[in-house]
Amino acid sequence: MKGQLYIDGSWMDSSNHTYFTSTNPATGELLGEVADGTQEDAKKAIAAAHKAFPKWAKKTALERADLLMKCYDLINQQTDQLAEILTKEQGKPLHEAKGEIDYANSFFRWFAEEARRIYGETIPSNSEDKRLMVIKQPVGVVAAISTWNFPLGMIARKIAPALAAGCTVVVKPAKNTPLNAVALFQILEKVGFPPGVVNLVSTSTSKEVGEEFLTNRKVRKLTFTGSTEVGKYLIKRSADQVKKVSMELGGHAPFIVFADANLEQAAEDIIASKFRNAGQTCICANRIYVERSIQERFEQLFLENVRKLKVGNGLDSETTIGPLIDEKALIKAKQHVDDAISKGAKLLIGGKQAAGNGSFLEPTVLSNVSEEMIICSEETFAPVAPIIAFDTEEEVIEKANNVPYGLASYFYTNDLSRAYRVSEKLDYGIIGLNDPLPSVAQAPFGGVKESGLGREGGKEGIQDFLDTKYISMKLNM
Repeated sequence: MKGQLYIDGSWMDSSNHTYFTSTNPATGELLGEVADGTQEDAKKAIAAAHKAFPKWAKKTALERADLLMKCYDLINQQTDQLAEILTKEQGKPLHEAKGEIDYANSFFRWFAEEARRIYGETIPSNSEDKRLMVIKQPVGVVAAISTWNFPLGMIARKIAPALAAGCTVVVKPAKNTPLNAVALFQILEKVGFPPGVVNLVSTSTSKEVGEEFLTNRKVRKLTFTGSTEVGKYLIKRSADQVKKVSMELGGHAPFIVFADANLEQAAEDIIASKFRNAGQTCICANRIYVERSIQERFEQLFLENVRKLKVGNGLDSETTIGPLIDEKALIKAKQHVDDAISKGAKLLIGGKQAAGNGSFLEPTVLSNVSEEMIICSEETFAPVAPIIAFDTEEEVIEKANNVPYGLASYFYTNDLSRAYRVSEKLDYGIIGLNDPLPSVAQAPFGGVKESGLGREGGKEGIQDFLDTKYISMKLNM
């Protein structure tokens, strides 16, 4: 497969006519090559988006909604093809890839509907001859920087609300998964968006393209999914032009199991939270807190489920754990495991690189984990589950909140009063209460503290792409 840039309604080579390769992390197989975009290409794409913006913004909400629904229909028709590309390039099992396609597509459907619900308001005046109103208008050109762990889901979660609001977009996909973006934009081309409304600039190095996003005054909104470190840099640099920003950054989710919980259900559900996408999700369980009185029983149940997992190529129907994205990710995960063991953690299962040509790590469970271990403060992004015992509700809430991140958290209990208390005390933007998979298009996704700014999804998701304009009219009475 060969991918080009998509700018102003046309596929084209990069300005320097160079390409970079994409490989399968499970096999090392060469999958294809993609145009290596430059700062000049980013500037060209931004100019095209800026030129297309006035006409796109003037289209009726129904016109924009119809095009987004056409996206939804075409993606539904190509789920199997898109899922295969996703599994080959990113590594996740095929059934998970199909789930991501459905998840990504749900944003096109949801925001097709939200496009028709961008409401203003009238305000009571303090003068007889004045009428006050508020209207919502699209921000303008949106630069979207996506990530590799959900390469279609994250792009859809950004561009669907932007397009629904009346903005035009320029997308920079992750260098590890550019073919996924190319496949999506081939569908967007078939949908028939006007030239310049949607643009794709792939690149093997983010610096040049990112610099253009940050310094070009035609870009009025920057939306990013990635590490907290990079997010902080983008926030600082975007402040020079006071660009609007949305940041979905790192997480370090606690998963708390209280003694009154359904232990069998908790031990089963944590598999979905921790090991989905080989632990490479920003909201996956990173620290598993188990009440001491039920720790032994919970670990037995948990290990029974972990032993059922099968590591392998995502195209194999029996595979439940695919590879990590690259060798660097594998090295980091092993360092976290080794550090924990050197400081007294007990290895219950896994811990080694799995057989195969790719960057596979065995599903790993650690017990007797303590707060001074790296794994309790840094995001591991791998199939490694550290278990930490606790004695009281107050203790575990303090430990769960004692990180700079605040994206997602989970807890399991059958006590109604505790459900309310703990939900209100956990300092996180997303709470999974007896629910390991809380992400849906119709709900706001985002974090607090150093996990980001703004929300994606829900009715809140479209507001980040709109400006509020207040109009005061004086009448001749």
